[in-house]
This record gives sequence, C-alpha cells and structure tokens, in this order.
Amino acid sequence: MADNARAKRLADLIREVVAQKLQRGIKDPRLGSHVTITDTRVTGDLREATVFYTVYGDEEERQAAAAGLESAKGILRSEVGRAAGVKFTPTLAFVADALPDTARNIEDLLDRARQSDEKVREVSAGAHYAGEADPYRKPGEDAADETDDATE
Repeated sequence: MADNARAKRLADLIREVVAQKLQRGIKDPRLGSHVTITDTRVTGDLREATVFYTVYGDEEERQAAAAGLESAKGILRSEVGRAAGVKFTPTLAFVADALPDTARNIEDLLDRARQSDEKVREVSAGAHYAGEADPYRKPGEDAADETDDATE
C-alpha cells in the first residue's frame, strides 16, 4: 500500500499529463478545447485512477466528449506511464464531474431565497409592531407599575 502523499503526487501528474495530451496531442474533434480536467484521484494501491472532467456545451457535446475520452484511454494511459515512470501504470476511468451542475443548482436555490426575501421585505414595508416597538422594561421606568404588581 502506497502512502497518501505518493498517491496525491501521482494523481497530480496524471491530471497534468492528461490535460496536456488532450490539448496538444490528440486530434479527435470530439475532444476540442471544451473538455477540462478538473480532478484526479488514485486508489491507495496506485492501480486505478479516476479522472474527473467537465465539458463546456450541451448534452450532445458531453456525450461526444465521453466517447472521445473512452476511445483515447489507451493513448492517455501510455502517456501517463511514460511520464510517471512507475512499475504499473494505473488504469484510467473518466467520470463527468458533477460540480458545475451542483453549482448551478445552488445558484438557483440562492436566487429563489433572494426572491422570497424580497417578497417578505415588500410585505413588511408598511407593517407595524403588534405591541410597542421595544417591549422590554427599562430600569427606573414605570416604578408605579412595579408597586401595583407587588400588592396584587
């Protein structure tokens, strides 16, 4: 079992090599400049690597990029093995990163919360307190009320 620092270094190297190879070395039109490698994780035994990527575009371009990455997997693994110089080159698995969708979902939720807050502000603009503005007694104020309460 390798230490975590070695797995992290290998993951960083894989991310850099795959990104550079996608940018300069692979001439697949499905893997244009709209594919971004966001993260890479390597198992503790350094046998498997998961490469997370995002695609700028619609669902059709995402599917085309996934097919392109799957077809280029062997070339990319060879490049990683050449650059890493390890005894066993990890197998590569490409996974579409859910981060952009999650961020979009959070932004939508925040927009709805802002709209709800704005509605509450509009409703409360002309509102008044049900009682006094400050319902708490202050020291020295209404001393007569305190003595009346004690006699009852």
